[in-house]
Amino acid sequence: MTDAQQVPAPPRHWEADVLLLDGGTAHIRPIRPEDAPRIVEFYARVSDASKYYRFFAPMPKLSQRDLKRFTEVDHTGRVAFILELADRIIAVGRFDVIEPGEAEVAFLVEDRHQGRGIAQILLEHLAQAGREVGVRRFVAEVLPDNKRMIATLEAAGYQVAGGVQHGVMSLEFSIDPTTMAIGVMSAREHRAEAASIAQFFAARSVAVIGASRRQDTIGQALVRNLVTGDFTGRVYAVNPAAEAVSGLPAYSSVSDIPDQVDLAIIAVPATAVHDVVLDCAAKGVKGLVVISSGFAETGEEGRRRQRKLVGLARSYGLRLIGPNCLGVINTDPEVRLNASLSPLMPARGRAGFFCQSGALGSAILEKVNNRGLGLSTFVSAGNRADVSGNDLLQYWEEDDSTEVVLLYLESIGNPRKFSRVARRVSRRKPVIAVRSGRSTQGVPMGHAVRTFAAPSGAIDAMFRQAGVIQVDTLDEMFDVAQLLAHQPLPAGRRVAIVGNSDALGLLAADAAASAGLVVSKSVELGADAGAEDFEDALDRAIDDPAVDAVVAVYIPPLNTTGVEVANVLAAVGEQSDKPLVSTFLGAEGVPELLRVPDVAGATAGRGSVPSYPAVEAAVRALAQVVEYALWLRTPQTDVAELDVDPDRGRAVIEGVLRTSPRGRELQYDELRELLDAYGIDLWPQRPVFTIEEALAAGEEFGWDVVLKATAERFRHRPDLAHVWRNIGDAGDMQHAWTALRAIIDRPDEAGFVVQPTAKPGVPVSIAAEEDPLFGPVVSFGIAGPLSELLGDRAYRIPPLSVHDARAMTREIKGSPMLFGYRGSEVVDVDRIEDLALRIARLKNDLTQLQAVALPLVMAGREGAPVLTATARVEPLTDQRSDWFARRLNPHPGDTLSD
Repeated sequence: MTDAQQVPAPPRHWEADVLLLDGGTAHIRPIRPEDAPRIVEFYARVSDASKYYRFFAPMPKLSQRDLKRFTEVDHTGRVAFILELADRIIAVGRFDVIEPGEAEVAFLVEDRHQGRGIAQILLEHLAQAGREVGVRRFVAEVLPDNKRMIATLEAAGYQVAGGVQHGVMSLEFSIDPTTMAIGVMSAREHRAEAASIAQFFAARSVAVIGASRRQDTIGQALVRNLVTGDFTGRVYAVNPAAEAVSGLPAYSSVSDIPDQVDLAIIAVPATAVHDVVLDCAAKGVKGLVVISSGFAETGEEGRRRQRKLVGLARSYGLRLIGPNCLGVINTDPEVRLNASLSPLMPARGRAGFFCQSGALGSAILEKVNNRGLGLSTFVSAGNRADVSGNDLLQYWEEDDSTEVVLLYLESIGNPRKFSRVARRVSRRKPVIAVRSGRSTQGVPMGHAVRTFAAPSGAIDAMFRQAGVIQVDTLDEMFDVAQLLAHQPLPAGRRVAIVGNSDALGLLAADAAASAGLVVSKSVELGADAGAEDFEDALDRAIDDPAVDAVVAVYIPPLNTTGVEVANVLAAVGEQSDKPLVSTFLGAEGVPELLRVPDVAGATAGRGSVPSYPAVEAAVRALAQVVEYALWLRTPQTDVAELDVDPDRGRAVIEGVLRTSPRGRELQYDELRELLDAYGIDLWPQRPVFTIEEALAAGEEFGWDVVLKATAERFRHRPDLAHVWRNIGDAGDMQHAWTALRAIIDRPDEAGFVVQPTAKPGVPVSIAAEEDPLFGPVVSFGIAGPLSELLGDRAYRIPPLSVHDARAMTREIKGSPMLFGYRGSEVVDVDRIEDLALRIARLKNDLTQLQAVALPLVMAGREGAPVLTATARVEPLTDQRSDWFARRLNPHPGDTLSD
């Protein structure tokens, strides 16, 4: 066996599909000895100038010795990655450890692919691999005129330092994932993902593969919808058995098309899709929309076929929407792309819509049309094997045509990334989401996601944390969307109700109170009120500084059309800086009478007044928008800056895993060391097994101590008599020891400890655990079984801001206990929030910490001592869903999907 064969395999997560800055894809993986012939081919394609910059000398060819050294690595002291595209190596990056914790890093990128962000991708993945094998600092030797390499290192977000010696620059930098480095990575990710989606919507030429002459076929419908939708680009029909389709000449293959093809819509049997993708790749197609079914939604064979499809598309630099999808739509008048199975081309509007189910997509478009809402763009992702909702969020964030984002989510493969991206997008434009399976946590066939252990409340909390407006039904989504698309945001919760129906006015007031709104003004105009009466009342309500929004109710008398009142509502809505919603003639959406023309071409302009068939729906939509507006106006502080020592905490965990490779619960001294590294003081305690040890512990603490059992069966059970308090001397301890051992079953297994007595307070618990899907999840609640049984806990996904911690202490139902409930003292909430921030940081930093909990924190008027703590360490078996190196979601059927 050779040395190369004896080298352990690198971690599986070091291999990934990645997205380049221009939106194209590539594949990164550790180098292997068998890559030697392709390395020679790659090196031959690199220019002499690039070779000189890499090796500081003319080096036209690689010697066999160099080739062996470059391709045979140990994946610890010597690590190398290659980047592949269309089965060709286009870049190589490597580091070699030169001393413990320090390694020299270098890159070589094929000239024709330079400028696509490849060196940055390699640096991110090398840095992540370096951190995993104990490297903390990179050194790069660079020629001073190698401006591109110097710019790459300086733009990475690390603090680069160095100087020139003997004509060579030596640049050094720590590879710890600083806030700046993570920010740079996120910005590049955003740019790349947005660019990849823009290629679909901006297509100037579309080929329909599987176009058919027969009526009532998918291929026929796709061609017809493109043509009748007035697509402004070129449409090409591909059908080897036809000469023409719908008046268009038919080509035998995509390669036979004489012109450039930007987008391919594939509607052929699943077994034929593989060959079509190869044909599209050879033609230089930029994106694929796979309408065809017969993939993961059909079972294991279909999952294998889907995995192969995605891998093939990405290996040739292509992104893919679908399979088993409805398609994509762009209503921009300069494009008018209806690359979908929907015969209905929605009107131009301000909302971007993402959904997954193809069947549901048709119903959604019908609802949009009936309400007069209009869309900017629409995507049905089907099995979302590649393109996902996260990609669309990245695109819509910068899209000037989209002011409101609508998401119908049947599954969330990467909620950690969703939270991060949505939190940023929600700052610029509202995001409204319907999530199916909220109670069952089920996902449709074809959607590959990990199971998750966190309760449904954790997902709801993640949506709130990100500012996402979560609603229960599609109708509620459109209720909220039409308000956000056409009316300004309210400044607060105070509403005025103006109407000509006393009964509906009372319903509106009840609905407002139930939704958390405050009715500051109610004007009953009477059944005979006319347009002038409405205009005066609405003007007064809007001018009232005690009013933030207005609900107008108009039920017309017999033989009255309401046109005059509609004109008043439309005029007031157009001029008002406060939102106006209505129940007008029982109409739904934005009726023609209440629309304001939009110079941008949208169906209902800014200022148009949305109408709801039921006043409760109007108030409910307004309440959702109020909550979003308040979230938007709440100062969002950055991630809290804490004085912590991650290296010290990491050393504790590594020490545990050295002696217990499979992981275990941390012991008390290990817990104290770990928590102390993050500024958390664990209340002192002494384990005792005999009365003599208990007496010695009491003496050591100076008495005023407690004796308690700490075995697992006693945790979180204040109803069990396992604690004896107010032990002031040896006699008290003798009595406590005898009494507790008498009433506890199996006292020798009780895990008795002695602790100093803490001051009275409110018991709270703070915990964090590693969820298979979410990554770290932090929770907070009042300690005790009732809170657990009632599910009264607040959840957040790290990293946490100060505002996140503050919200957690206030959103649980038991929060009044912290703020002087029934005359009790207000506890030190600031200290509780500080502990939550520190536990979140601890769990976020240390991935091998499977769980950490402070099950009993006694929050008092001054301070909140941590009386008990637990933690468990386990070896790292898989990556988190949001790592410190950009990567596309793995292929369906793997452990993780985006």
